[in-house]
Amino acid sequence: MSDLSRPIGPKIIAVANQKGGVGKTTTAINLAAALVESGKRVLLVDLDPQGNASTGLGVELDNREFTTYELLLEDLDLNDVLQETEFPGLYIVPATVDLSSADIELMATEKRSFLLHDALRQIQMDTFEFDFILIDCPPSLNLLTVNAMIAAHSILVPLQSEFFALEGLSQLMMTIREVRQTGNKDLRIEGVVLTMYDKRNNLSQQVENDARSNLGELVFKTMIPRNVRVSEAPSFAMPVLSYDSQSKGAVAYRALAAEIIQNNNDRGQ
Repeated sequence: MSDLSRPIGPKIIAVANQKGGVGKTTTAINLAAALVESGKRVLLVDLDPQGNASTGLGVELDNREFTTYELLLEDLDLNDVLQETEFPGLYIVPATVDLSSADIELMATEKRSFLLHDALRQIQMDTFEFDFILIDCPPSLNLLTVNAMIAAHSILVPLQSEFFALEGLSQLMMTIREVRQTGNKDLRIEGVVLTMYDKRNNLSQQVENDARSNLGELVFKTMIPRNVRVSEAPSFAMPVLSYDSQSKGAVAYRALAAEIIQNNNDRGQ
């Protein structure tokens, strides 16, 4: 029986695309920062063994004693695993390369696909009062990504404005359908966001037209432009909103955050 005294939990969004180099981690970092700037409390779960989201938010390797690996596989206190970043209101569960072996270890666990789901729904999580939890998935459709999809309410798909971009979506959509049938019947697609968009480039415009023709309202109005400031910001361990607040990239991620907040308000979530 559910505990009616518990507050409604945070909205959990997995940022996923099995294709690498589409701006997935960049979107996770900057969307998180934009949501925080909008007054939301956000947890970013780095589920990629590369740990780029952790690095991009200034979490040094020496400060990653407890990570998503422990969150999934060990019964640790949440206060030990969650770290507050330098950006007030933005927390992270960092990742290291240790996570790359988690797939094998998860196979031996009975509830292997539901470990992240259960970890993010601990009663202790309520004390942090998060509005959103974003999960930065690895660039593959492995057991870690399945954990993210079962834990999430929705999937945000970054789509690079390049040739063959739409073709790569078919396998992701198949995986989402399978997860709906086997572990998370309410999983939906939050939306598809076009990244690295160059309005001067005919190919970018063609990809946009194809995406909107095929996916309709699933494609966000906001598009993330190809912007040197967005590319530079991670090397300074900060979101582009902090690195260059007025850049086109920062403006775009603010607009994306506003769309997501509005969409979820409209749905009563």
